[in-house]
Amino acid sequence: MTKRNNIMTEFFLFMKDNKKFWMTPIIIVLLFMIVLVVLGGTSAAPFIYTLF
Repeated sequence: MTKRNNIMTEFFLFMKDNKKFWMTPIIIVLLFMIVLVVLGGTSAAPFIYTLF
């Protein structure tokens, strides 16, 4: 039986093996934007809008 890795582990191993650590800030910013979009449609929206 082989060990199954999730997508984050696979992506980290890809970056490590191919020396693509410059992608890390891009991924972090994209994840942050996704969180803002998701929270923008909830009752937390007024709190997010005060940040900007």
